[in-house]
Amino acid sequence: MNITAPLAERMRPKTLDEYKGQDHLLKKGASLRLNLDAGMIPSMIFWGPPGVGKTTLAHLIAHHLKRPFHTLSAISSGVKDVREVIQKVESAGMFQQSGTLLFIDEIHRFSKAQQDSLLGAVEKGIVTLIGATTENPSFEVISALLSRCQVYTLKEHTKESLLEILTSAIAEDVQLKKKKIELKETNALLAISGGDARKLLNIFEIIVGTFKSDKIVITDEVVMQSAQQSIAMYDKDGEQHYDIISAFIKSIRGSDPNAAVYWLARMVEGGEDPKFIARRLIISASEDIGLANPNALLMANNTFQAIQSVGWPEARIILAQCTLYLAASPKGNAAYLAINRAQQLVNETGNLGVPLPLRNAPTKLMKDLGYGKGYLYSHDFPGNFAQQDFLPEEVNGTNFFQAGSSPKEKEIEANIERLWEKKYTK
Repeated sequence: MNITAPLAERMRPKTLDEYKGQDHLLKKGASLRLNLDAGMIPSMIFWGPPGVGKTTLAHLIAHHLKRPFHTLSAISSGVKDVREVIQKVESAGMFQQSGTLLFIDEIHRFSKAQQDSLLGAVEKGIVTLIGATTENPSFEVISALLSRCQVYTLKEHTKESLLEILTSAIAEDVQLKKKKIELKETNALLAISGGDARKLLNIFEIIVGTFKSDKIVITDEVVMQSAQQSIAMYDKDGEQHYDIISAFIKSIRGSDPNAAVYWLARMVEGGEDPKFIARRLIISASEDIGLANPNALLMANNTFQAIQSVGWPEARIILAQCTLYLAASPKGNAAYLAINRAQQLVNETGNLGVPLPLRNAPTKLMKDLGYGKGYLYSHDFPGNFAQQDFLPEEVNGTNFFQAGSSPKEKEIEANIERLWEKKYTK
């Protein structure tokens, strides 16, 4: 073991049994574990936030299955590198013997052409692809490649799993176990880590290094006092990614155009993917503005389309225009709250039956059973409206939409009350 390597690297598990977290995939009887134990795995995409063990899991799978393993980073590799790996595998005939695994980290950064270069090898079984991404693969992986892969979602670490990783490091690491370390308080440490196990271990190592003696007591005060400067240096490689996008969105939500464009500039200067920023603008336009100004979603969607045509550096102007517009726009979250309430009710009540008048009746039998009977075609009535029940009987009259203070939402609420009178007032 290289004792000069960072703590997170020294604590990287060597077997699947040492791997902590992701029980929904790896515990006995779970989907991925069943495939691994059977020795047969499909090409797959690991999707999850930073620090949950995507890269580690790929290496452990190769070790568990005793498969040849090649790794590429989408940041530094291109079509030429992909083709060289595929040609190497073909010429060696390894895929015929044991099935070579090709791991591509941050596969969402691969262009369409780079992803296309993988298709043939994946389809023919020359390589089994394992891609890792922090972005939704439905948006970032081309459909032809995605259809040939199983997507596995890796969940954020829980407080319990992070503490387990930390206590294991204290007990097992060749450097830490020489010291007398007491974890008196851990809230600040866990908060700063942001659920990222790699960040947690590396920050912890930095803090331990500030002590002059081998007797170390970790408290929230110690963490906050001794770690800030070191952590800022540690974050220079992009670990603040999620903190800055959070500040960006909250500035828009808080109607502060100046703060919003500042955080945008931080992301632009840091080399952030413009599509990542634009997607967050689309979400914000709907979650934080929504019905208060429906044009906000149009603006955000057009921004996403425009930056794909323009690219850096001019895309920064388009992003700035949209950012300033959204931050200065009236705010409302009635749509966001409505779908939350509806989903909560669905989870509480299960799959309630569709009322017979609303059911489709493509066959005579269905018509005989009453499917579609009693349905009122709205356009046959004055104002293109007829009062009838559209919800299951068990939840009939439930009000999901509740207007906030924006005039547009109030207008929608008034129209609902005009049409439905007292039905949706509770």
